[in-house]
Amino acid sequence: MNWKIFIGILLIAGVAGAWIVSTTKSTATGLTVQPSETRSQNIELTVYKSPGCGCCGGYIQELQTAGYKVNIVEKEDIAAIKSQYGVPASMESCHTTIAGKYFIEGHAPIAAINKLLAEQPDADGIALPGMPSGAPGMSGAKKAPFVVYSVKDGKASEFMTI
Repeated sequence: MNWKIFIGILLIAGVAGAWIVSTTKSTATGLTVQPSETRSQNIELTVYKSPGCGCCGGYIQELQTAGYKVNIVEKEDIAAIKSQYGVPASMESCHTTIAGKYFIEGHAPIAAINKLLAEQPDADGIALPGMPSGAPGMSGAKKAPFVVYSVKDGKASEFMTI
């Protein structure tokens, strides 16, 4: 075989292989989970939710798809959990997730959770306030960038925009 053809085949195979490795599975939200972000195996999350909440199930599925082990705790009133972990009223959503020492409020994108757990910032947690369309577990299309906030001692600042 001609060495130029051989090198060409190797280059094509290398590019194709890199593309396959970098290509990710899209989640139902249209957001992608990058392979470098799937360090979630063996990380346990606890989601506190109301028994009748439908969107929480979708969010839990997104967490599990990303590789997180999820414990589900159903409570009629999860206000005590939000208070215990210092979730500001302005940041509240329909469920609260606990990851180690951090809270994750609402439908926070997987990339934000991965960043929180990888960087371990000096914060009490992160929040995506409200229930925006297109967020993990929420129906509809994403209409605007998601601004995820970091919260420390009740004060919020921008953590990341996705």
